[in-house]
Amino acid sequence: MPINRLHHIGMSVPNLDIGKRFYCDVLGFEEARTVGFGSEASVDAILGLKKASAKVAFLRRGDLWIEMFEFSSPSPKANDKDVLVCEYGFSHLCLDVTDVDTVYEQCCDKGMQFHTAPVSTHGVKTTYGRDPFGNVIEIQEIMNEAQASESWKFSPSRA
Repeated sequence: MPINRLHHIGMSVPNLDIGKRFYCDVLGFEEARTVGFGSEASVDAILGLKKASAKVAFLRRGDLWIEMFEFSSPSPKANDKDVLVCEYGFSHLCLDVTDVDTVYEQCCDKGMQFHTAPVSTHGVKTTYGRDPFGNVIEIQEIMNEAQASESWKFSPSRA
């Protein structure tokens, strides 16, 4: 089964404008386009929903794309903004950065909340923070390639 690469990350948010502001203003993504859909049989089939309608923003930073949905139908359940990363499902999005301390400070200055200041461990300096909806975002810097565990050494150039 040939898989080329991760194409994009999709997320549902309760407020598209707040989501776009956070990911663009705090994390430096740019908005590529915003579209919408409503009660289309083909979209309903793909999503496994009935009479779905939503606004959708496509955000980009380099090769990383986020597809962000704000559903108006069906009405989504409220999520737990404090869900623990040990719960089942996708637990976080990780952004590899060049200077984790500077990125951390810049994000803090823009209101992003973190679990802790960046911590050095196993050749990586990293921390987890949260977007306005409780989604966990890790920012990491590989400090020592030789010491970093295999799982942290990945980069598209070495895939």
